[in-house]
Amino acid sequence: MTRTNEAGETRTARVAGATAPTGGTQPVYPHTMRLQRFLARAGVASRRGSEDLMTAGRVTVNGQVATELGTKVDVDRDHIEVDGMPVKLNQGAVYLMLYKPTGYLTTMSDPQERPCVADLVPRDRFPGLFPVGRLDRDTTGLLLFTTDGDLSQDLLHPSKHVYKTYQALVDGHLTDRDLGPLRRGIELDDGLCQPAICRVINAREAEAVAPRGVKPGTTAVEVIIREGRKNQVKRMLSKIHHPVIRLHRCNFAGLELKDVSKGSWRELTEREVQILKAGGTPPKQAASKRGTAPATNTASRTRHHGSHGSAPKRNTYRERYTG
Repeated sequence: MTRTNEAGETRTARVAGATAPTGGTQPVYPHTMRLQRFLARAGVASRRGSEDLMTAGRVTVNGQVATELGTKVDVDRDHIEVDGMPVKLNQGAVYLMLYKPTGYLTTMSDPQERPCVADLVPRDRFPGLFPVGRLDRDTTGLLLFTTDGDLSQDLLHPSKHVYKTYQALVDGHLTDRDLGPLRRGIELDDGLCQPAICRVINAREAEAVAPRGVKPGTTAVEVIIREGRKNQVKRMLSKIHHPVIRLHRCNFAGLELKDVSKGSWRELTEREVQILKAGGTPPKQAASKRGTAPATNTASRTRHHGSHGSAPKRNTYRERYTG
């Protein structure tokens, strides 16, 4: 007898009166579930991401391409592959850190065949990888990749206020006092920004954006924000009349860009994964100056939560960060 639960999983139960297996061994019953749920449980991608893999024709079951979203698989018997790589339930989610160089789009494919970050990570080894957020084409630094859709949404959701630390080389002579508008919360064309933590940094600290030193007529600054608007740091600095020449992200959710060279990747340590799952930690500068940058302000709460303070809608990564 086969029973199906609300998750689309089925188990075949032994009919009363049937002969029990001998030798004291437990019978192995067929265990089926929807293919996209199987892929999500195996850590290939989120449920939505798994559906996208299926409709793109990248998933096969027993050698046959499976594009129907209602497809069910027997996890004990069927052979499932993504991009030709076998997938099993016990493989778990994957978490990577990439040192993104300039000239690469933060996308897994581009119809114009421009260089993408997908070219820099092991998609053949870890099917379903996708970037957590994005960096502009000319921005360098820390970019996380994962197959854990739930964690990605948690880190990107506006209500989480995850810290991101950037270093910028800007045009003109900029003083610490000039950064006051950013600390108070500067108004951009899409609304008021949350107060940022920022400071002028020296040439030694700014090696990522000024490898040959900070030349006269330019200034290196560090900006720590807890939002994720498009081109936000660039727009904030342009608003105070110091356009960005180079931009680099050195910290995301408390993780430092270290032990990885430009254009290369590494898997996160278990401790780093736990930091992300705990919602991240503030970088040292934010921890020491937390009083100067409150987590939220009235304007941002109204913008994200609505006038009645209702919980924000959980949009997917692709809906909010691609297109």
